Amino acid sequence: MSKKILLIALSFISVVKAQQLDPLRAENSLEQKQWVDSIMKTMTIDEKIGQLFMMQAYSNKDKKHEKFIADMITKYHVGSLIFMKGTPEKQVVLTNRYQKLAKKVPLLIGFDGEWGLDMRLKNTYRFPWNMTLGAVQDQKLLEKLGERIGEQCKRVGIHVNFAPVVDINTNANNPIIGNRSFGEKKENVAEKSIAFTKGMQKAGVLANAKHFPGHGDTATDSHLTLPTISFTEQRIDSIELYPFKKQFDAGVASVMTAHLSIPSLEGNTSLPSSLSERVVTSLLKEKLGFLGLIFTDGLNMKGAANYSTPAEINLAAFMAGNDILLIPQDVPNTVTLFKESITKGTLTEERLDYSIEKILKAKFLLGLQSFTPIPEENLIEDLNTIEDELLHRELLKNAITLIKDTSNSIPIQNLEDKKIAYVSLGDAKGSYFVRELKNYAKVDVVSDKHLGSLIKKLKKYNLVIVGFHKSNKNPWKSYKYSNKDLVWLQEIARNKNIILDVFASPYSLLQVKTFTNIEGIVLSYQNSKLSQELSAQALFGAFPIKGKLPVSINEDFKAGEGIQTASLKRLEYTIPEAAGFSSTKLSAIDRYIDTILKQKMAPGGQILVARNGKVVYNKSFGYQTDNKRRKVKNSDLYDLASLTKILATLPVVMKLEEDKKLSIYSELDHLLPDYEKSNKDVLNIKQILSHYAQLKSWIPFYTKTLDSVTGKISKDLYRKRKSKEFGIRVARDLYLKSSYKDSIKSFIKDSDLREREGYKYSDLGYYILKDVVESKYKESLDKVVEKEFYKSLGLDRTSYKPLKKFNWKEIVPTEQDDYYRNQLLRGYVHDMGAAMQGGVGGHAGLFANANDVAKIMQMYLQDGYYGGVQYLQPETIDKFNTRYYAEVKNRRGLGFDKPQINPREKPTCGCVSEKSFGHSGFTGTYTWADPNSGILYVFLSNRVYPTMKNRKLVKSNIRTKIQRAIQEAVLN
Repeated sequence: MSKKILLIALSFISVVKAQQLDPLRAENSLEQKQWVDSIMKTMTIDEKIGQLFMMQAYSNKDKKHEKFIADMITKYHVGSLIFMKGTPEKQVVLTNRYQKLAKKVPLLIGFDGEWGLDMRLKNTYRFPWNMTLGAVQDQKLLEKLGERIGEQCKRVGIHVNFAPVVDINTNANNPIIGNRSFGEKKENVAEKSIAFTKGMQKAGVLANAKHFPGHGDTATDSHLTLPTISFTEQRIDSIELYPFKKQFDAGVASVMTAHLSIPSLEGNTSLPSSLSERVVTSLLKEKLGFLGLIFTDGLNMKGAANYSTPAEINLAAFMAGNDILLIPQDVPNTVTLFKESITKGTLTEERLDYSIEKILKAKFLLGLQSFTPIPEENLIEDLNTIEDELLHRELLKNAITLIKDTSNSIPIQNLEDKKIAYVSLGDAKGSYFVRELKNYAKVDVVSDKHLGSLIKKLKKYNLVIVGFHKSNKNPWKSYKYSNKDLVWLQEIARNKNIILDVFASPYSLLQVKTFTNIEGIVLSYQNSKLSQELSAQALFGAFPIKGKLPVSINEDFKAGEGIQTASLKRLEYTIPEAAGFSSTKLSAIDRYIDTILKQKMAPGGQILVARNGKVVYNKSFGYQTDNKRRKVKNSDLYDLASLTKILATLPVVMKLEEDKKLSIYSELDHLLPDYEKSNKDVLNIKQILSHYAQLKSWIPFYTKTLDSVTGKISKDLYRKRKSKEFGIRVARDLYLKSSYKDSIKSFIKDSDLREREGYKYSDLGYYILKDVVESKYKESLDKVVEKEFYKSLGLDRTSYKPLKKFNWKEIVPTEQDDYYRNQLLRGYVHDMGAAMQGGVGGHAGLFANANDVAKIMQMYLQDGYYGGVQYLQPETIDKFNTRYYAEVKNRRGLGFDKPQINPREKPTCGCVSEKSFGHSGFTGTYTWADPNSGILYVFLSNRVYPTMKNRKLVKSNIRTKIQRAIQEAVLN
């Protein structure tokens, strides 16, 4: 083959390839060509020139501005608009109005929405900056993001979104790109930007690769001056151009040319690259073969505007090879100059038609050959959907990056050994972060104006979480540490084991001189509410940490590094749809809450709903009492009453059985010698836990301590002050004789058994089981369950005798007792028998909030596993969650309540599976978990306030009605 023939063949192959990669070519290309040709035949020179301009329009300016834009369209035939600041509602109105004025050829609407419409428009959704996204390893999420932003753009009538930024940010001091870049690795930038582009163009909106040929390694802002790129042509080709070339191969529809001085590409160093024929035509169009639309960067920017007069700049930009002039200045004189240039022959009609054809092809591709007005109804709802938050959550969860963990402290485990403090650095708030941390463990906020005093306060803590919080207002806000923060960080790290969580650009770490004493470093990238909440969850292992560092931090941490962690299966906090619920249907709970409050079934309460380990509803309602002085908070503690059975006594009994220290068939005379030769000696654990032991339902021990004449407490048995003889505290300033505990044991041991066999709910078995537990551990039940379960589970809002740990204001009162203790019961167990045991009963006495109840129940749901610890074996859970007397219509498992067998019983809504389990409590509490559906439900209230005569909550079955509403909220 001759050299000439070879060149012709290669040229033909190149042309064919270019045609295949024409991103503006529609599937119905023949119809597209016919429409373009028909329009061009009727266009005047003025109309053609007008198509080159994309004017800057606002939806938050006055009528004068709106008239100016209208005049540009009608008088100068402007073919495109880029909308800037305003609101989506007004932008849609104006778009429809302006489109009506563009009679022959509809307008191409542009927008600068790199992280979504929020970049310019109020009341729209904000997605993460590109730097945050650069840490995400799942490219499909980037494609989903591009598609969703494309859908939002399309909804408001935008046709081209000037995104993604494909600049490789290799200069940490870049003042204008920075957080807008996906990072410093060319491969990562290319992959992320291609995925984003693919998604957005799938939604029918043109993507735009900017800023060609690469704005990432500059230290000046092209809005203010002309930055210089001093690299060789070879370096630019291998680094800066890499993502652009990949984008072209992937079919990006448009490019934006940057205002840069690049001596290796353009000899005239004062000529911006956007105005350079060598850059735009020779490099972009000819060498790289790009066939899509080419936009200049904003021609009002100083990087271009300082070069010459506006009209001359506009002409130079077009002559360089750009198709559309973005934000041109002085359109009237520009039109005149263009026409003069055509007359003189310096600008040909062929060159003009070349760009007009491309612009019209793009308009046809976008469906503008038959424009229809944009609907104005439901606009805000359409732009702020549940799907947006679901996507946002997934992006942030996948972005969180762990770059150092020398002490293997992340995710945080062994909570029983941890005393955790939180210290805030930076000039923004971290309140959402702290609030979420406290869902997992006791975390104290420690602060001081003086470093020395702060260090002293931190002495009692063995883990300090330092949150560095900077403004999340926009990606250009300063991310830097103050000198004070740097000093404080190093001094805290020198003294304590710390985790530094950075809610700012990773470049902030460049200021940190040494990381030697910092054991753990997490990058959360942005200081948004959602970022703070999710980062706290990641620290405690609610989900894995997967992100990788998008930029290098000196030689300490390289781009692409990131320590991956596993989930500890702790509770995650999210929105209903993330767990397969309908938010709308789940809101039925709120209506039931209104009923509870209006009908005074209880003064207030807490409700928590989770599914598959994801908490989707965790709300407090009403007040602590009907005087409405204190609203119920999520952190407030309720008297759990009989939930104590399955949350305190039962897990310890299960552990004893698992450790072979007893079995479910162990009889009382072998466990407690006192029961030898009693009428209860052969009762076994299985019978007791199944309420099948023929025990009486309860014994009113307290009535035996009342004076038979006055009905008041016996002066022989009670004192107002504690002493060795009177050491059992039953209420405020009220102490029972210490020896009375033995009397209670005797009353139970000597009590008659019921003559009839069968199911009978009884508290007495749990008095006995408490004795069994304490005899095995040689410690009181409260200490045993705290040590074996609560501390490591992170149950810092759960306690017997809560007044020893909590302020009384945090404990919701139960009853205004007028029959025994004659006082308001706040922090003292409502159950009289538990009170007479000093507040620690096997059947009652536990106080907690809904969140802590959920942790234990979730542990059960997860076959005994939670937070990285296997507390109980799956076979143990199964053994105790089994009915052993179902054949005699006994619905109970071992300790656990189960769904009804007898239709007259209503322990549940009747809509849960047979594998489900839970319990209810006398004070108005309830919890239920279903392994089949993964649903966990907690309801806490003080329905016994002001007195236990208030049975409205019980009679209404409202707790199980809420349970049904939860079931019905599950999405199919």
